[in-house]
Amino acid sequence: MIKKLKLKDIALLSLLAALMCVGDFAMEWLPNVHFVGVLVVATTAVYGIWALLPIYVYVFLQGFVAGFGLWWIAYLYIWAVPWLIVMLIPKKLPPKVKTILYIAVCAAYGFLFGTLYAPSQVILFFGGDFSKMIPWIIAGLPFDITHGISNLVLGTFLIYPIIKILKFSDKYAK
Repeated sequence: MIKKLKLKDIALLSLLAALMCVGDFAMEWLPNVHFVGVLVVATTAVYGIWALLPIYVYVFLQGFVAGFGLWWIAYLYIWAVPWLIVMLIPKKLPPKVKTILYIAVCAAYGFLFGTLYAPSQVILFFGGDFSKMIPWIIAGLPFDITHGISNLVLGTFLIYPIIKILKFSDKYAK
């Protein structure tokens, strides 16, 4: 059953979208290191389907700020990947197991970002020539390794506390 959103939920989801954007823009000087994956995973763990709201506000703000170029088209599907994987994690697992899985999803998403991005590159920039996809993925491995390690480290320290804060605010904010 989908939880009905209250005004405070909409306000909090809006703040999470803003945090995704600000966190990403603030960390631009350090390529592929940001809090967006952590916030996507934590928000999805608490809000489920409603996490798509801040995710897509973030995606569209990226387009508004950086320009709706061909690079942006992949953002329409790529940020839904960690959301979907977190949605598939059974809710009845022990909290420690879920937290470990959330961290693993966050890290794996960072390591696989270039691979997930590659199909759009092939279609939009390489004329559908999939033989160019593997070299493109290999060329991006240093960035994906950085992304994966940073998601692992940030996720390890931030996912559980963010989930606790979001659940606390959901339970006690009236």
